[in-house]
Amino acid sequence: MMDRTEPALDAAAVESAARARDAILTQVGRRIVGQRQVVDQMLVALFAQGHCLFVGVPGLAKTLLVRTLAEALHLDFSRIQFTPDLMPSDITGTDILEEDPNTGKRAYTFLKGPIFANLLLADEINRTPPKTQAALLQAMQEGKVTAAGRTFNLPPPFLVFATQNPVEQEGTYPLPEAQLDRFMFLIDVDYPDAAEEAEIVRRTTGAADQAVEPVLDAARILELQAMVRKIYAGEDVVKYAVRLTRATRPKDASAPAFVKEFVSWGAGPRASQYLVLAAKARALLGGRLNASRDDVAALAGPVLTHRVLTNFHAEAERVDAAEIVRRLLETVPREG
Repeated sequence: MMDRTEPALDAAAVESAARARDAILTQVGRRIVGQRQVVDQMLVALFAQGHCLFVGVPGLAKTLLVRTLAEALHLDFSRIQFTPDLMPSDITGTDILEEDPNTGKRAYTFLKGPIFANLLLADEINRTPPKTQAALLQAMQEGKVTAAGRTFNLPPPFLVFATQNPVEQEGTYPLPEAQLDRFMFLIDVDYPDAAEEAEIVRRTTGAADQAVEPVLDAARILELQAMVRKIYAGEDVVKYAVRLTRATRPKDASAPAFVKEFVSWGAGPRASQYLVLAAKARALLGGRLNASRDDVAALAGPVLTHRVLTNFHAEAERVDAAEIVRRLLETVPREG
């Protein structure tokens, strides 16, 4: 919730943010067909300074989407293809022994890894074991990397956009809960509809892709991220976010019966924080000065779904976390 002693945003500043959003959507649309909800959620996470996990089967242009966004934002972009033999040092960097050609003396020099970028694409993150996945934890939480006994700051803005194949496919490693919790959003990338798929085929079997022009830069993105914090979220918005989060916890008194029946572990306080921050970012990108309970409800799915751990009973009844969140949105009162 915004401190009313802070300088308030004016309408012109908010309108400029909405124009920036439209400009980004235009550039992304030159290469990506459909997926409007996915792109909208990406932008909310970007300006709320949240990392994203994209889940979908191969071939849905998840990697292309992230790369295209990086081009439109003119950010330093890095991609890591996660594989079973990838080591943590392949991500963070390592010390190498170098010899001074003048003196002949040898010394260790830290060679920075691909994580030193503004936007890191962790491609197929669940193809690598948890030990290597964990190499991202400090970077995602603190914007820093500790290697060889030294700590290095990552260039702001720093965001991790990871793609994941469904865990039921062979050769995958489910992300640990601690890793999942670092992601603000879990974004479900679904198949395109028939018309969109036809357009994708026309574009990819014809002339070369349209060039994407940068419409923002790192400095402007940092300004917009700071603006998100100044969007006002009233007490009703904060309390609604907290009610939704607490209702996911089976041992909480406010949890509905279906949560107690099907959920073994619910979302922590970080989810409440992300719901409010995401609601503020959605309001800003929509050209509004105030976040609303509708903003919270619209983003409850991507914020809460990967933080709800269902039990064996839910699996037997074919009730997944997404269904739990949908029921909560119908059950948890917006007033209170």
